[in-house]
Amino acid sequence: MSLKDQINTDIKEAMKAKNVVKRDALRLLSSAFKQIEVDERKELTDDDVIKIIQKQIKQRNDSITQYKDAGRDDLVEKESAEIACFEPYLPKQLSDDELSSAIKEIIAKVGAESMKDIGKVMGAASKELAGKADGKRINECAKAILS
Repeated sequence: MSLKDQINTDIKEAMKAKNVVKRDALRLLSSAFKQIEVDERKELTDDDVIKIIQKQIKQRNDSITQYKDAGRDDLVEKESAEIACFEPYLPKQLSDDELSSAIKEIIAKVGAESMKDIGKVMGAASKELAGKADGKRINECAKAILS
């Protein structure tokens, strides 16, 4: 079963269980999938679905930051609940140690020696670690190792 089919099944289960938060969060994901399919006229793969979920989580995290600054704790809770509904569909994220060792391997592979080579490292790391680590975490780790 594809990831997209699993999410559609979980929407139905959330409806039956009357879990409004999960139902609404997954419906938002489903509509994002449909939007991409219509705009780009293609069938989504699991990798595409994971990228969309990551994008949605990133948007929610940005919103949480703004809501905290504005003192809107009710909206912070809503966004956090949506993130909690999205995360089970992502691959297991790498721990800091695993990420560090993976980036060290990539640095050795591309022959990076200083911060001037961060572009090469980020290009290779983004492809290799897609879905397993956030781009921001990859960048921070690579900078720490190269500096």
